[in-house]
Amino acid sequence: MADRIPIIVVAGPTASGKTALAVELASLYNGEVVSADSMQIYKGLSVATAKPTQQEMKGIPHHLIGFLEPHQTFSVADYVKLARECIDDIRSRGKMPIICGGTGLYISSLIDNVRFDDSVSSSEKRAELRGYAETFGNHSLWKRLSAIDPETAAELHENNLNRVIRAIEVYELTGKPISQLKRESRAEESPYAACIIGIGFEDRQNLYDRINRRVDVMVENGLVEEVRAFYDRYEPVTAYQAIGYKELIPYFKGETSLDEAIDRIKLETRHYAKRQLTWFRRVDGINWVYADKNVDCKNFLKNVQNIVAKSGIMCYNIR
Repeated sequence: MADRIPIIVVAGPTASGKTALAVELASLYNGEVVSADSMQIYKGLSVATAKPTQQEMKGIPHHLIGFLEPHQTFSVADYVKLARECIDDIRSRGKMPIICGGTGLYISSLIDNVRFDDSVSSSEKRAELRGYAETFGNHSLWKRLSAIDPETAAELHENNLNRVIRAIEVYELTGKPISQLKRESRAEESPYAACIIGIGFEDRQNLYDRINRRVDVMVENGLVEEVRAFYDRYEPVTAYQAIGYKELIPYFKGETSLDEAIDRIKLETRHYAKRQLTWFRRVDGINWVYADKNVDCKNFLKNVQNIVAKSGIMCYNIR
């Protein structure tokens, strides 16, 4: 146990204040931040994906942000591999890795030491499922996934087509839901001693109000202009799944007003936040702190420090 690698994980829904907390913890514990966000990995769309600005980073190094071209695919297995490399590098320099993000599948796969078998695949099956989505719609395909693997479906948006297809593909080739295969793959003990901090809200409406305000700020900061430039430059790519992109396309096509598109962004973001909370509430060992209960920033941070101290992770050796 003494050889396990200590890490701090800051998880929670969008607009909950994860970045600010991760930066504070990195300052306190001589750390660096490793992002766990499936959309911030792509270059461009900085406003749409709420990438932390240099001002927000406060000089703390951040990893796995804005390194991938929009047309490139990226799997959970790819994330786990790169995140492990980042953690090893950070620890080799005597610093604390702070994992920060809202993509529950990334975080759970990393800290649970999930091993991936990429040999289970069929290009024919993927083509068949993609054709189904083109004919009947993404929602209809997502409903198929929900019927066979509700656990994975709860994490994925219906427009996250590549992952929806992959989950159904694995089930139809193996007869087992991908969520079950991931649990079975945890044969080896995790190399990490993780203190997991979850940012929650006692009153869900407080989170929704923060989401609505943040979308308004994003619009003020050039969201529409950024997405239009991206839309004009790229053919449909994986990065289009980011909330804030797909909702603006009808506006660009003259099919809806800007106000209607912005309202749609707010609605979809609230729905996404609800799914994130559902996912994280299933994570074993998560320590919840409530942003709307601890309105004093110093008290909030002190509560988190107490959780870290009680976790005992600072007693683990550096490899």
